[in-house]
Amino acid sequence: MTATLSQLTWSEARVKPRYRFVIAALILAAHLSIGLNFFSVTPLLPLVIDDYEVSRASASLLIALPTVVKALTGLPGSLIINRFGLNRSFTISWFLVGMLALSPLATTFPAMILLRLLYGLGAGLMMTASASLIMQWFPTNEAPIINTLLLVVVSLGVAASISLAVPLSNSMSWEAVLGLFGVIGLLGAIAWTLLGKTGSTTQEASSLFTLRDVWQVFRNRTIFLLVVGDALVFIQYAALTSWLPSFLHEFRGVSLEQAGYITGLLPAIGVVAVLIGGFLSLRVKARRPFFIIPGLIVGLGGFGSFLLTDLNAIYLSVIMIGVGTWIYQPVLLTLPMQLPWMTPRKITVVWGASLTIAGLGMFLSPIVVGASRDLFQTFVPGFSIWAILAWALVFTGLYLPRQSRAAANQ
Repeated sequence: MTATLSQLTWSEARVKPRYRFVIAALILAAHLSIGLNFFSVTPLLPLVIDDYEVSRASASLLIALPTVVKALTGLPGSLIINRFGLNRSFTISWFLVGMLALSPLATTFPAMILLRLLYGLGAGLMMTASASLIMQWFPTNEAPIINTLLLVVVSLGVAASISLAVPLSNSMSWEAVLGLFGVIGLLGAIAWTLLGKTGSTTQEASSLFTLRDVWQVFRNRTIFLLVVGDALVFIQYAALTSWLPSFLHEFRGVSLEQAGYITGLLPAIGVVAVLIGGFLSLRVKARRPFFIIPGLIVGLGGFGSFLLTDLNAIYLSVIMIGVGTWIYQPVLLTLPMQLPWMTPRKITVVWGASLTIAGLGMFLSPIVVGASRDLFQTFVPGFSIWAILAWALVFTGLYLPRQSRAAANQ
């Protein structure tokens, strides 16, 4: 039955094959709006602290709370999408992201927190729903391209908002800057309302998707290995991104400016690595090397970033982390879609579980590293925990069941 449903959704999309380019543009615009609004408030925090008269710890909630909400929305979001429908869920999620357009009206700190929480809820729901949209509208040989572009536009959105926030605040209020980035999401929501379409899944909708169904998807060996291996890599990524600048400054004698530049290589290298990974995924049939090799690279780079003392070696280690963390992502997002039993409904569970597990871990890992620094007067124990666990990606590749690429493309 599941194979029939997958064929139905793709056959419906083939009725208007060129329309998938419209859907692709809308999905990419959605993820661009997620990237634009994710860290847009970060460079503006000094202004936030002064205007709202809050502590630095309180101001950090504008970033931390949406991250947690986005993570917690992932897995429950898959049930919400399957219960209320993909089109309705995607529309609501985009309007929630667009609520940040009201930032200029947020005259109090709790009001701004509320808008950021709504953004986190919308971003989590949108990212989970996108998996089903991609599977409905694009054949498996095109899915790696779309997934690669999704990762790129999110990174570009983050880079653009961080770079432009302060210059824009020189000509308008910081609340207006946040509102401007939010308006882009709101316009996208209107565009989706007018142009967005989803395939029919009435046969699947005849029965509700339950927690038992979620467990049956997650217990699959391939899905379990992919979700857990990827989560542990990004948990290390979050720990290093949060504390590596402080470590380099305190224990390696690097200036804060240079330490920030070194750490900033992680997302910059990631954009290039994603593009390379997307290209290789279309050329290389074997899937195991996409996890074994990056797992070795990110594992060695992780330890090198805080155990080595030579600055050039540290640079190389950080580059290795950036490459190893991002180059396998196009394959990671696409491989579950190529499983013969996968359907648009079930893929939301996969992406939702990945978002939840990785998100909660990325929230926890910086806390563990910071606590270890206070307890042991060094960052090494905290960094070491996540560096060891990041090697799980190697085991993901080694134990990943073999899959017929030809069968997946049928």
